[in-house]
Amino acid sequence: MAGLYDGGAAFRSQVVMARHGFGRGEYKYFAYPLPPLVESLRASLYPHLAPLANRWHERMGMEARFPSDHEAYIARCHEAGQTRPTPLLLRYGKDDYNCLHQDLYGAHVFPLQAAILLSEPDRDFTGGEFVMTEQRPRMQSRAMVVPLRKGDAVIFAVNSQPVQGSRGTYRVNLRHGVSKLRSGHRHTLGIIFHDAS
Repeated sequence: MAGLYDGGAAFRSQVVMARHGFGRGEYKYFAYPLPPLVESLRASLYPHLAPLANRWHERMGMEARFPSDHEAYIARCHEAGQTRPTPLLLRYGKDDYNCLHQDLYGAHVFPLQAAILLSEPDRDFTGGEFVMTEQRPRMQSRAMVVPLRKGDAVIFAVNSQPVQGSRGTYRVNLRHGVSKLRSGHRHTLGIIFHDAS
């Protein structure tokens, strides 16, 4: 999968992060039709996540609900003009990093996404940890580092998730990024379930 990065046919666009103030490093969005492995991951993970997404939205008082299969959800995105695929391949080198951000591409947002590490820490690269921050109401943000090995996936909130507090459920906003690489190269596959406008 990481080897696809240097081929152009599978992708619709490339982003050099430094040009946009996103950090340092690069990523490429896949084009339709997606590579079979990417399509398979997107379609097979979604049905397991949709019930959780629906529970989250119910707890947070959000109206949107999600169908049980990904094809139906993508049809909803496309009807709303969100037709560009969002799965992506990211590449980092020494001193590269990804600023904290949220992957929001239109009105239709599936609240969970996945990132799969394609490189081995301490062999292919050092540094470059997957980082998240949780912004809690009226409190300082909390940082979290998710330790990953090659082939590990992390499933995380795109922008917000419900938290049970002493006075009921409240919503926390999350951002994710990658800390600075000290050496080597790091590749990641990102699986985002909504398409972009």
